[in-house]
Amino acid sequence: EVQLVESGGDLVQAGGSLRLSCAASGFTFDDYVIGWIRQAPGKERAGVACISGSDGTTYYADSVKGRFTISSDSAKNTVYLQMRSLKPEDTAVYYCARGRLCVTHEYDHWGQGTQVTVSA
Repeated sequence: EVQLVESGGDLVQAGGSLRLSCAASGFTFDDYVIGWIRQAPGKERAGVACISGSDGTTYYADSVKGRFTISSDSAKNTVYLQMRSLKPEDTAVYYCARGRLCVTHEYDHWGQGTQVTVSA
């Protein structure tokens, strides 16, 4: 069974940092990409970052470039999202999801999400 479990969400002040984790199981990590997608209240889901399990290629949305870093530990089947210089507009539920290609932004399995709240 494919499972993706996020953790690390919290309440943080603007300018602060958080690291989210996505523990993946039930599939061969190297065959897929893992993306982080967020959904703010009243807004549509938006891709934040993505990483290839096979070669580590990364993708970032313009809104987080230079502030967020996605990485993976294949031995642990875990993907991380290091978030720095957080802004109130980063407040959202953050999901990790499995896909085939980062460029398509199409995912077939999702985690339950973790809440990130950034106070001004």
